[in-house]
Amino acid sequence: MSDSTAIEGRTKPRRRIPLHALGPVLALVALIILGASLNSNFLSYGNVTNVLARSAFIGIIAVGMTFVITAGGIDLSVGSMAAFVAGVMILAMNAMIPTLGVGVPLVLAGMVVALLAGFGAGLINGFLISKVGIEAFIVTLGSMGIYRSLTTWLADGGTLSLNFEARSFYRPVYYDGILGVAWPIIVFAVVAILGELAMRKTPFGRHCAALGANEQVAKYSAVNVDRVRMATYVLLGMLVGLATIMYVPRLGSASGSTGVLWELEAIAAVIIGGTVLKGGYGRVWGTVVGVLILSLIDNILNLASIVSPYLNGAIQGVIVILAVVLQRESKPAD
Repeated sequence: MSDSTAIEGRTKPRRRIPLHALGPVLALVALIILGASLNSNFLSYGNVTNVLARSAFIGIIAVGMTFVITAGGIDLSVGSMAAFVAGVMILAMNAMIPTLGVGVPLVLAGMVVALLAGFGAGLINGFLISKVGIEAFIVTLGSMGIYRSLTTWLADGGTLSLNFEARSFYRPVYYDGILGVAWPIIVFAVVAILGELAMRKTPFGRHCAALGANEQVAKYSAVNVDRVRMATYVLLGMLVGLATIMYVPRLGSASGSTGVLWELEAIAAVIIGGTVLKGGYGRVWGTVVGVLILSLIDNILNLASIVSPYLNGAIQGVIVILAVVLQRESKPAD
């Protein structure tokens, strides 16, 4: 028997199907089929674009949350942080109207304010966690209450509303787009692509995974642990600011109830997508799938009137628990 025949006769090792990776994708496909079967308008252009545009806010934030959780952290303050950033942005834009007038300079100035506010909020969280050494759960739980309370105080218990003319000028940032694709969807897609590349192809992504897997080993591997941990919270804060930039033109207002349960949705999307809650492994593309799963569940429940929309938060909580249980039963795979 020749060598080539012997080689061909050998049994090739079978590649294991990465069920942990395919699970969210299969769930997404199943939801699409279910939604289409329950309502004929489910796959209509209007419904699809509406679902994607509304999920973009959580999606942008969830990309940042992926890096935080991969590095072994958590942030419970993103929803109230978004409310605070939106409130500061609206107040700043209203104050700058006499100087800048209503136009592009005003909108750009508002965007800068939102990004700076998000950067500052993330920096404070990151500093307290990485430099002061306070547990992330405690810091972000405290800041969640602080940001929510500050927003309510700024609004004097009511609602902060953007000037009517400025709101009308700003509306296209949410409602317009390119070739029928709304700007929030485009921004979410760009953030997701850049986030996946950063997670897979850059030292920062590898350092996040190393930090989440074993902090002591990461230190011995010359990883600047404090800097990486702080950077994840700063990145998340800036992405909260970016999401707020997309959100404010939708309603043109902010209040103490803005962004309620956004932290739950962001964390749920990250966990559903396969990122390990204890840290050490994360995938941004999985987070995107997780965001779409949550959005479709919400949309199907509303279209089919299966349960009250007031129970969506409870359903998301159950999904988070189930996703963590499934993580304990399987190992992540690329």
